[in-house]
Amino acid sequence: MTDDEETVQCWLVERSSFGDERMVTLIYAPPEGDRHLTKQLSPNLLRRKRITAATDVEPERLEPVNDEETRERYATEAQRMAERHDPDAEV
Repeated sequence: MTDDEETVQCWLVERSSFGDERMVTLIYAPPEGDRHLTKQLSPNLLRRKRITAATDVEPERLEPVNDEETRERYATEAQRMAERHDPDAEV
C-alpha cells in the first residue's frame, strides 16, 4: 500500500453471532491479513443491509492484527473470498 491510497479493499473473513444472536460481528481484512475492520450489527440491521464479499475501507479505520495465527487465518480467508466472489457479491 502506498501513502496516497484512499481506501484498502478488505474481504469478509469472519461472521459470528453472540448470545442469542442479538449482535452479529463481521470482520473484514485485506489479503495480507495484517489489519482488520470489525462491524457489529443487530439482526434487524443485518436483514436490511447488503453484506458484500468485500468493502473498501479507509486505512485509518483498520486495526492491526497482532496474533500470527489470526493474521494467517485472515489472509487465507481473504484470498479464498477474492478467488470465489466478486467484491460486490452479496454473501
